[in-house]
Amino acid sequence: MSQSRRTNRRTFLKQVTAGALTAPVFIRDLRAASPNDVVRHASFGSSGMAGADLGEITKHEKVKLVCVADVDLGRAEELKKRFPDLRIYQDWRQMLDKEQKNLDSVNVSTPDHMHASMGMSSMQLGLNVYGQKPLTHDVYDSRKLAEFAAERKLVTQMGIQIHSHITYRSAVLLIQSGAIGKVQSVHSWSDKRWGDSDPRPERTDPIPAKFDWDQWLGVCEPRPFIGGGYYHPGNWRKRLDFGTGTFGDMGCHIFDPVFKALELTAPLTLQSMGPTPTTHNWANDAKVHLTFPQTRHTVGPTIPITWYDGNQRPSKDVTAPVLGDKSLPGQGSLFIGEKGAMLLPHVGAPELLPDKQFADFARPQIDDINHWFQFVEAVRGNGKTSAHFGYAGPLTESVLLGGVATFFPNERLEWDAANLKFTNQPEAAHLIRRPYRKGWEVPGLS
Repeated sequence: MSQSRRTNRRTFLKQVTAGALTAPVFIRDLRAASPNDVVRHASFGSSGMAGADLGEITKHEKVKLVCVADVDLGRAEELKKRFPDLRIYQDWRQMLDKEQKNLDSVNVSTPDHMHASMGMSSMQLGLNVYGQKPLTHDVYDSRKLAEFAAERKLVTQMGIQIHSHITYRSAVLLIQSGAIGKVQSVHSWSDKRWGDSDPRPERTDPIPAKFDWDQWLGVCEPRPFIGGGYYHPGNWRKRLDFGTGTFGDMGCHIFDPVFKALELTAPLTLQSMGPTPTTHNWANDAKVHLTFPQTRHTVGPTIPITWYDGNQRPSKDVTAPVLGDKSLPGQGSLFIGEKGAMLLPHVGAPELLPDKQFADFARPQIDDINHWFQFVEAVRGNGKTSAHFGYAGPLTESVLLGGVATFFPNERLEWDAANLKFTNQPEAAHLIRRPYRKGWEVPGLS
């Protein structure tokens, strides 16, 4: 590591620590300095999901993309064709160090393991954050980001864009209006397979030009680079240290309308009935049973919710009485209520069942909301976000706990949300909060 990089890291840590004490004043200064009410924005990441996020955010006429940080300069440099004045950094902490006074907001759209450190570091400098799902890689970090954002009154939004789509918004209204009565149970699933049963290859491959492997590892411990797409750019989702498996990847989307419609808080118990992760990878074909406290929209005393992924699906005993011959979509949720059922495909219109019973049912008339523009307008002082970290944090915690449960198959884990621990399984503590690599610590997290 170069002396200049070590110096930059020390400088950065001092600044974010100081910023944690002075952020409210700094936020006011930022907004006052923003010219012509333009939101000055930076992106962590330049392609993939980051490219999608910054692409949507910059469609707003009052947004200026100032800079991006990407460990893969080859991918970042492609953005110069669209944004000629863009400043590009390979070290995200150098970007924050040099550009903090030129920014109002950021989007964090990197692999999961870096969400917390980038998001918290940005908020400690008074920046508003659009953070991709899952909010963080670990449960503890989700709690801390949500608490910090609320304390400093920052504008935040998690990248669960279907939250603002007419399909999910309609589903929430249907459940909360009592269309199928109080909900007795929910089954949610995804056919994605972000797991891997094969052992990690025992080899070291050449690191591609313009790619900083150490920066990509970030808060995680060093290890040899493996090429062929094993980690970068997408298969990190399968790896325990970097991704959160299928549940973590898709659960924040598919659980979102369940969480919102039923006004859920934190699970009481979790039990995995599927395979366990390997030494380095998440498993496919998860089945995780969660129970939540009763709400005004559910039948008590608890509401059972079951997650399935890969080849797992709800049994015919569950589906046949309400679906008949209908087949399940590849991803979605099935709400079982006292007066009927609702099938909600992921990014599809909700179906009330049985069909004949709801043939003349009056559906709510609502419109889409632009999820990214809602964030931009909130930064500009116009309205609020609906997937702010105060909502997204607890949602993410519940989803991540499902992944933790897979390490303890067939064991009924009892969750103490207030104290962030399983009361009957102390061995899970290291899966709730993990240490950061030396030199990559972030105040308030590590």
